[in-house]
Amino acid sequence: MFEKLNLIEPILKALQAEGYVKPTPIQEQAIPVLLQRKDLLGCAQTGTGKTAAFSIPMLQLLHQDELYKKEPAGIKALVLTPTRELAIQIGESIQAYGKLLRIKHTVIFGGVSQKAQTDALRAGVDILVATPGRLLDLMDQRYVKLDRLKMFVLDEADRMLDMGFIHDVKKIIARIPAKRQTIFFSATMPPEISALANTILTNPVRVEVTPVSSTANTVKQEIYFVDKGNKRHLLLHLLNTENINTALVFTRTKHGADRVAKDLNKAGIRAEAIHGNKSQNARQRALSNFKEQKTRVLVATDIAARGIDIDELSHVINFELPNVPETYVHRIGRTGRAGATGSSISFCDAEEKAYLKDIQKLIGKSVPVATDNPFPMNGNHVVAPPQGNNRPVQRPQQRQQQQHQQPRRDFKRKQSSNTAPKKSNSGNASRKPSRDWLSMPGEKNY
Repeated sequence: MFEKLNLIEPILKALQAEGYVKPTPIQEQAIPVLLQRKDLLGCAQTGTGKTAAFSIPMLQLLHQDELYKKEPAGIKALVLTPTRELAIQIGESIQAYGKLLRIKHTVIFGGVSQKAQTDALRAGVDILVATPGRLLDLMDQRYVKLDRLKMFVLDEADRMLDMGFIHDVKKIIARIPAKRQTIFFSATMPPEISALANTILTNPVRVEVTPVSSTANTVKQEIYFVDKGNKRHLLLHLLNTENINTALVFTRTKHGADRVAKDLNKAGIRAEAIHGNKSQNARQRALSNFKEQKTRVLVATDIAARGIDIDELSHVINFELPNVPETYVHRIGRTGRAGATGSSISFCDAEEKAYLKDIQKLIGKSVPVATDNPFPMNGNHVVAPPQGNNRPVQRPQQRQQQQHQQPRRDFKRKQSSNTAPKKSNSGNASRKPSRDWLSMPGEKNY
């Protein structure tokens, strides 16, 4: 019970209004430590209740300081997080838990106009939730001053590393007061993250509620071996035949997410894509539609793997396996949250078998193979023809031969003619490569 954690009455009432009854293991261990103003090093996978574990004691300590010590105005607490979605989620949680307190907060992130954010900063805030890029930008513009900072939270530290934010994080740490309470959360502890933790924490209490990089026992995992060209047919089959109320589908690229969403909508299944190339308004609208179940399928890139918090999400589907094994844990952590049950379905083609091997090595167990696969892998990558199309399906070798024959004919004609070839009106010759295929593994927020 939360009453046993020595929480003040306004926070207990807010938690009760949110339907919170029993704290999760990470909350039981972290809240008493943080209320004693000690530094904390938390190692816990996504979906374990980390946001409440640090935001509840943060609100209580700031409330007590304001009430009894008459602290001067200024930003007292900073929460640094890697993605826009996660920043918004943390802001919503702080709003819910602190709604009966006189604690002001705001959220800043890139990809949108800064005016509303700077207006909120001018009005004065106690807690600032931020992504690294926008925070550094506003600090350079002198909209953000952190000289009165008392609490610093670095959330999803390993994701910061994956997305290339680690240097920005170090710049920010160098510009905040050395005397502070520091809270450090990471789902995994690679050497770079352990080294960073050692430099910014003072005699921290370590809290670890699950083995590093383990998957929740409440998530049923399943793998389908399928040829790459048949993945979209398998996805449609599962959505049409299985009891899947809502599904979060993951792809490796932004282009792939758009393509999968387009195919599903053509088949009559309401789907939207969410990734870094979408505007912030479009991303929030898609997420809101999915939460309200107006949209059945949300197709996302890994940028959203830790920023989407949806109650009662029944299924996560890995349309493409991630090439970083830890990402698999974060993806399937979107379901089976806080003790609930969920299902994870993964598609694996011939080129992804090495990824699956790495994933199984990381999680320490084999992912069960689905036995009812209507599109089993057969090695020749024959794509099932779409309905209503009677044209024969070409094998890759046939298509490759045709592609090689055409340039030869063009080359002969060019040799036999002194006239310059006509320029194509299609514009393909000058088309730049899609950014999706040039993107780095992480997507910055500014």
